[in-house]
This record gives sequence, structure tokens and C-alpha cells, in this order.
Amino acid sequence: MPSSAVSIRSEVQLPIQLADGTEASALVYSFRGLSDGKEHIALKFGEPAAVPLVRVHSECMTGDVFGSLRCDCGPQLEESLKTLREEGGYLLYLRQEGRGIGLYAKLDAYRLQEQGQDTYAANVMLGHGADERDYIVAAQMLRALGVGRIELLTNNPQKCKQLSGLGINVAATRRTGVYSSAHNLAYLQAKVRQTGHLLQLGPAGQDDQG
Repeated sequence: MPSSAVSIRSEVQLPIQLADGTEASALVYSFRGLSDGKEHIALKFGEPAAVPLVRVHSECMTGDVFGSLRCDCGPQLEESLKTLREEGGYLLYLRQEGRGIGLYAKLDAYRLQEQGQDTYAANVMLGHGADERDYIVAAQMLRALGVGRIELLTNNPQKCKQLSGLGINVAATRRTGVYSSAHNLAYLQAKVRQTGHLLQLGPAGQDDQG
């Protein structure tokens, strides 16, 4: 992994309006030399702690931008922004749409889900891996930022496992909320069943954060 070649390309202040109408301010970093050549960014909020809180968030245009109810990505992103505004830390926004298969393929997978496949089986039926993401670039970005020990904001044990294997010291993890509804309950159940996500799911439409 050529992490030694990764450096900060630029940084710029970004005022942000959150969904509740309040504001936050972030310092946005772009990078040079990331291993996959994509345009990932990091947002720094406040003055992070010695062991900063970090959210590694995979891009989801349908959820993050358009508020799709088929997943929990948008609410998780909004929660992360609020928490980081309050506590300081970093959000890494990775260009890994559809667990790495891309936007058009994700929309094709939605059609298969409408026909009864779960979110992972749909990816496989399209000739992709169930989850094609890796977190090499996340580790590279953190090192370029001078961060080697973190508290990770996630329900996904694979993020912790991969980052630890890439040399990032995940000193602690913190779960996000659970955002279940009639529209995404099957999706969330598949995440628990297939990849061990740490979600306590109540009846459709009810959040159980445990």
C-alpha cells in the first residue's frame, strides 16, 4: 500500500447548513496520491481530541442527496455531522457508491431487490462482489492528516477490522443510531445477517438504539 506517497493537496473552509437548520464549519481536505485515484475528501470539525472521533462514510447519492428511504445512509451522515460539530473530529467521505459497484449498478440492484433479492445478493447477481469496498484510502487519508489512533463511529465491524489491519489503531468504537422504517427494514436486516452490523432492530418504523 503506497501510503507514503499520499499527501494533502489542498484545504478550504466550508460552512455547512445541517438538516435542522443549524450551521457547522469544517475544514475540507483533498489529497494527492491516493491508491485508487478517486477524489475522496476529509472534513475536519473543531479541534479533534488526541484520539479523534472519525466517521468513515461511503458515498450514497440516493440517500445523502435525495433522502432515499431505502437505506439509512442519509440519517447516519446527518447524525455524524451533528456529532462531529459538537465534539470535533473527522469525517472521511469515500467515493464508494453502492458498496463499491457504482451508481448505475446500484440502481440495477434496486430493481432486483424489488423482485425479492436482498441488497447483497442483488450485487452478486449483477456480477459484483457483495461488498467491494476496502478502506485502504481511508487509512492513507488518516496518515496524511497525522492521525494514527481513532475512535470509530460505525455499526459495521468490517470497518474496524480493515482499518486495524491497515495499521490504524482503533482504540474505541461508537455506534450510530438505528434508522429503521417500513422502507428499509429488510435492508437493515440483511446488513445484520450478512455482515454482522451491530443493529438492534425493533418493529418496522421504530428505532431501537439499545
